[in-house]
Amino acid sequence: MTERLELYRCNICGNMVQVLLSGAGELVCCGEMMEKVAPKDKDFEGLEKHLPVFEKNEKGENVIKVSSTPHPMVDEHYIMFIETISKDKNDVKLHYLYPGMEPEFVTETDEVCALEYCNIHGLWEAKND
Repeated sequence: MTERLELYRCNICGNMVQVLLSGAGELVCCGEMMEKVAPKDKDFEGLEKHLPVFEKNEKGENVIKVSSTPHPMVDEHYIMFIETISKDKNDVKLHYLYPGMEPEFVTETDEVCALEYCNIHGLWEAKND
C-alpha cells in the first residue's frame, strides 16, 4: 500500500516517483519493486549539512536553504530538488536545482515541511513548526 506524497526510487535506473493518490498496488520499475525513500532528519548522525533551514529574506519571503553552510552545487555533488509541503498536505511545491545554482528555494507561503534530495546523500527533511 502506498501513501500520498511518499517517494520511491528504482535501484536499477534511478527513476524516482512521488505518489499522488494512495493505492493498494505495488510500484515496479525495471522489473523490480521500487524502494521507498525515507528522509533523514535532525536525528541522523553525521551529514547534518543537508538539513533544510527556514529563513526570511528582506522581502519577508520564506527561504528554504540547504544547511546554514551552503551545500556544494557541482556536477559530482549537488542538490537535485527542494520540495515544500503544507501542514495539511494540500499544498506541495517542487523546485528543481542544477549544478551552479544556489541551493535554496524562495516561497511566499509558510510551509511546514521541506524535503531536499542530494544526488549522493539522498533525501533529507526538516519541519518549520
